Amino acid sequence: MEDDLIRRHREFLKDTLRKEYDFSQTDQHKGVPAPPIQKPYDPIAHRIPLLSPPGWKSCLSDTDLVSAITRRQSRRHYLPDPLSKAELSFLLFSTQGVRPNPNNYASLRTVPSAGARHSFETYLLIRNAEGVDPGLYRYLPLEHELVFMGEVEDMEMRLALACFGQQFVGAGAATFIWATIPYRMEWRYGLLAHRVILMDVGHVCQNLYLACEAIGAGTCGVAAYDQQEVDRLIGVDGEDEFTVYLAPVGKVR
Repeated sequence: MEDDLIRRHREFLKDTLRKEYDFSQTDQHKGVPAPPIQKPYDPIAHRIPLLSPPGWKSCLSDTDLVSAITRRQSRRHYLPDPLSKAELSFLLFSTQGVRPNPNNYASLRTVPSAGARHSFETYLLIRNAEGVDPGLYRYLPLEHELVFMGEVEDMEMRLALACFGQQFVGAGAATFIWATIPYRMEWRYGLLAHRVILMDVGHVCQNLYLACEAIGAGTCGVAAYDQQEVDRLIGVDGEDEFTVYLAPVGKVR
């Protein structure tokens, strides 16, 4: 029985469904308007403008790309030092920054995505960043800003508990949490959407790893978490939007 289940789950990794799926049934093919490329936000909520490339270049070390790739590793021990606003801006731009000329249904970003659909929203639980009060934030890639979503009591403990006791998840200066809005991808790809969503989030987190190396920080991708608890922590419904990956970030020696 277990072997049969494993074999069925393996099929999810294959692209065989493409030969069987009728793409005329997708909402894109039917002419349904595309979902927005960014989740709406409360216009009166506190927003924090982030620094653009000229503003964060000063925070970068002289690490070249080959060195960053060679040194990249999962790091679970962080210094108590804060992230600067420039460093936080750079990390967010590196993982979901928008390149010029977004249109009404897709955007070109600093990471690849199937059909340029970019199904993710980036939430941050920030503990220690210069000029940013602790709390829950969401990144607005179109504006390159953070929007404040609320204070979080016992943030470090709640993150650790939501990740099955992994203490390091709440010990960084900030924890990145990526939630997917699946319909952004389903609109174009239907049943084929879910496989590529997981591919896409890997691209995002790898950019975070390399960007961390450039600023003397470290990260560790985490895929073991209590789905309901993390979704509750960032305030998503768990159905039309839910967590798929998270990664704490902190300065390292």
